[in-house]
Amino acid sequence: MSFLKKLKEKFQSNSQDQEEVTDKYKDGLSKTRKSFSEKINDLVARYRKVDEEFFEDLEEVLISADVGVTTVMELIEELEMEVKRRNIKDTKEVKEVISEKLVEIYQGKDTEIEDTSLNIQEGELTVILFVGVNGVGKTTTIGKLAHQLKTEGKEVLLTAGDTFRAGAIQQLNEWGKRVGVDVIKHSEGSDPAAVIYDGIQAAKSRNADVLLCDTAGRLQNKVNLMNELAKVKRVIEREVPNAPHEVLLVLDATTGQNALSQAKTFSQSTEVSGIVLTKLDGTAKGGIVLAIRNELGIPVKLVGLGEKVTDLQTFDPHAFVYGLFADMIEEESS
Repeated sequence: MSFLKKLKEKFQSNSQDQEEVTDKYKDGLSKTRKSFSEKINDLVARYRKVDEEFFEDLEEVLISADVGVTTVMELIEELEMEVKRRNIKDTKEVKEVISEKLVEIYQGKDTEIEDTSLNIQEGELTVILFVGVNGVGKTTTIGKLAHQLKTEGKEVLLTAGDTFRAGAIQQLNEWGKRVGVDVIKHSEGSDPAAVIYDGIQAAKSRNADVLLCDTAGRLQNKVNLMNELAKVKRVIEREVPNAPHEVLLVLDATTGQNALSQAKTFSQSTEVSGIVLTKLDGTAKGGIVLAIRNELGIPVKLVGLGEKVTDLQTFDPHAFVYGLFADMIEEESS
């Protein structure tokens, strides 16, 4: 049985909850899939045999999906080797190998699928720190995650550590009201570390399960920003052993390679434990997920697949590849 058919059967045989998640990926990746599938199908239609020119054009297709030049070069090399090993002559069969290799990029070969769930401490306070530049959707992500955690029965508290951006505190406060979660805040221009400190004390006194901390995003003042983040982290480490339990870097998927550059900058300056990729539904360049994983070795933990409060999803590599190849899978099954 082909890899694509196995993917389809995997998701068809799962629970209703998993089917809903799969549908979210399918809908959320529609722009990337349409662009990607059309280009792959056009490529397959134009070439009768798998040769050097075919791989050169395939390279362009993958780069246009923002899979990343480094990742694409490695992928093309592996595809060429695999095509030779299997003695594949028909270009249609290459679709199978591409889908297999994309999953391998994310989870590795012959290994269990990577755990992309958040490091939540059961029975203890979990502190999650959010970092990233302005405009990527940090505050919205915090609000959506707060809703998700609250739905799971957890006591959640938010801390408005972005005291510099005009309206940032108010925006987080509005999200708190919307999802029914309290926000610990100071006035605009206050010391972010002091706000985080008060948030931790409030979380302890209220026996909260999770504290979500917003931070400023001023990449143009990179040194100042990173120094401020270091100060915030020191406060968290001092007040809560082994915290922060997650440092999540929020990136806007629609910015493509710029998001990759931001990830490199932040990962060099602070210990990022996971990526949140927002607005994945708004771009045809969803391949950036693979570039981030392959080139930085940082797992994508959450993805934004729509504007609804329920559209923030734990990243699932198989569901991602299924969403990317859904049209091809349907064609093969028909």
